[in-house]
Amino acid sequence: MNLPPLALYIHIPWCAKKCPYCDFNSHNAPQAIPQDEYVAALLADLDQDLPLALGRPLRSIFFGGGTPSLFSPESIARILDGAAQRLAFAPGIEITLETNPGTVEHGPFAGYRNAGVNRISFGVQSFDDDALKRIGRIHDAAQAERAVKSAQDAGIENLNLDLMYALPQQTLAGALADVEKAISLQTPHLSHYQLTLEPNTQFAANPPPLPDEDSAWDMQETCQARLSAAGLAQYEVSAYARAGRECAHNLNYWNFGDYLGIGAGAHGKATYADSTVRRRWKIRAPRGYLEHAATARRIGGDDVIAPEQLPFEFMLNALRLNAGFAMADFAAHTGLPASAIDARLDSAIARGWLVRVNDHVCATDLGQRFLNDVIASFLPDKK
Repeated sequence: MNLPPLALYIHIPWCAKKCPYCDFNSHNAPQAIPQDEYVAALLADLDQDLPLALGRPLRSIFFGGGTPSLFSPESIARILDGAAQRLAFAPGIEITLETNPGTVEHGPFAGYRNAGVNRISFGVQSFDDDALKRIGRIHDAAQAERAVKSAQDAGIENLNLDLMYALPQQTLAGALADVEKAISLQTPHLSHYQLTLEPNTQFAANPPPLPDEDSAWDMQETCQARLSAAGLAQYEVSAYARAGRECAHNLNYWNFGDYLGIGAGAHGKATYADSTVRRRWKIRAPRGYLEHAATARRIGGDDVIAPEQLPFEFMLNALRLNAGFAMADFAAHTGLPASAIDARLDSAIARGWLVRVNDHVCATDLGQRFLNDVIASFLPDKK
């Protein structure tokens, strides 16, 4: 089996304030974030994971969180310099930093660019101040707009805006107004996804009044059409981009590529030299991670994906892409023959969920609407 491309995910676990809908491994920041200690821990963690690279260069790096922009440009530079000393960077490597508009002083964007960051992802969520308050965000619309323009002024043109729809009390007009504002800022990438109530969050415990399912679907379809008309093509379930500005890091996920995950609670996927595919994750608690980052105790779990589970794992990613996947890629990335999914593929095609043209498979419009059901159809039979 050919080894897939390799990326690096770096998790910064602290936020200025945890949002009530968030189920990520994020924690309210202490008064003094231990940046130097955490940078050292990340690089020690990377040292332990280096054998998983198997000589492959990094195609992309993604700083996620939490709020990575709570770390200074100098700290980000030390992480990137340390990574470059340990692994080759592929030409044109994409390096993304997530940021919350409410936590960034606008001077550092040039510093992040000088550190090596060439893509910024803004957690805007909405340009409506009342909507932002209802979902517990700490920034307002004016701050978000200023942050985007400051990044552009600093020479970082490859920008993503995260927007959510079906927010508490949101109307179709409100969702569309958010999209219009995003278009006006001329960023080349937009992540647009529905607010959902995740377990173990404040919103799950005390649900806010959300639009009903039909209203949410209307918001999705209307906003999708507007984004398409503005030249932002949908290439993944919740991602839209101008030509050539698709997120390389996320494409690696959806194409079932490999990625190292360093940091508290970070997840990774690795194809081993014996062709087994494993998922590894790190312990979640920041303090425990800081104590054990240089040892095997940093690992929260390391599981082999059973061969019978691989079709589901592959589809969970590949079918998110509007373009779907090539059958040859399924074989190359899972080590399984096409015959392993022929029966389930034929069933999904018969239901009108998928279409297959020669060697290529993708979801139909119906399949995209019921994508969770499509993907679940590739789960192994219960014994």
